Amino acid sequence: MEPFVSILIPAYNAHRWVADTIRSALAQTWPRKEIIVIDDGSCDRTLEIAKQFASKNVFVVTQENQGASAARNKAFDLCQGDYIQWLDADDILAPDKVEGQMQKVAQGLSGLTLLSSAWYRFYYRISAAKPAKTGLWQDLQPNEWAIRSMSSNAWMGIQSWLVSRELISAIGKWDETLSADDDGEYVSRLICASDRILFVSAAESYVRRSNPESLSKNPHSERKVVSQYRSMLLQIENWLRLDNSRAMRSACVEDIQRWFIYFYPEYRTIVDQLRKLVHELGGDLSVPTIGWKYRPVQRVLGWRPAKRLMHLAPQTRTWCTKTWDKLLFSLSNERAADVSRPSRDPSHLI
Repeated sequence: MEPFVSILIPAYNAHRWVADTIRSALAQTWPRKEIIVIDDGSCDRTLEIAKQFASKNVFVVTQENQGASAARNKAFDLCQGDYIQWLDADDILAPDKVEGQMQKVAQGLSGLTLLSSAWYRFYYRISAAKPAKTGLWQDLQPNEWAIRSMSSNAWMGIQSWLVSRELISAIGKWDETLSADDDGEYVSRLICASDRILFVSAAESYVRRSNPESLSKNPHSERKVVSQYRSMLLQIENWLRLDNSRAMRSACVEDIQRWFIYFYPEYRTIVDQLRKLVHELGGDLSVPTIGWKYRPVQRVLGWRPAKRLMHLAPQTRTWCTKTWDKLLFSLSNERAADVSRPSRDPSHLI
């Protein structure tokens, strides 16, 4: 009998998107599947909309608000799948995404092989989605994946993975104490427990851009900054247990330096601890630099106003781009979940 796949969707205040997300899960061409939606105490119509899809293969459960990680853990506790597809409530799967990865499983893969896939960023129009291609879009060994990820600030959206129950059972649950970068910490455990990462270019998914809850979009929340710091430490611990080579330690230093500006200079305890950690890794942390346009603000008003201004400029550009895409979407006949058209020219992967 073919393996059973569970598509797990945590949802919180996602009434604008959750219907399209569920439709994309239902449209999966892999026949043996179930869909579990966990409403995490939404204050809008998310639960009402999700319940419209309830059936013998679509289960909708609600709980008090506990966060995305708790919702994912609840979904996994309820699911029956041999393989798990994580899917956030505003993202979209191409119809053959799961089947494309399961075809690789049918070739006799180990249960510890982790399957990744191509993924694209979009605001409203799937037709305008852009590939998020990095050096991770290939078959890799776990230590190679970690080094490439940290050295080039590359990552894979959580929806791009297809994970065996065996592998998930080996690493344990999502860390419910993390409010930022919980997926980064979770994926680091997946990578470390896997025997290899197999990239399936024909499988595609779509991530809605500009999530206001991410640290990069909301870098001034102390709770998120502290969570990012904790997640970073946990990931580094995982990577060094996997491979304590000079290349891995150097990649860890690069990653810390990249994120250092989020902590410097306001969070002095974290700054001191990171400097000590980098020294133990054989490197040195340099004072973060900001663009020349923001340096006068930093000299006159200090780091915090300069950093706020530095993040405001790209957020303004993002808002303009997003607003324009929303207008074009409203004028077109396209639906956000409409990814059933024939595959695009393979040149989009280049």
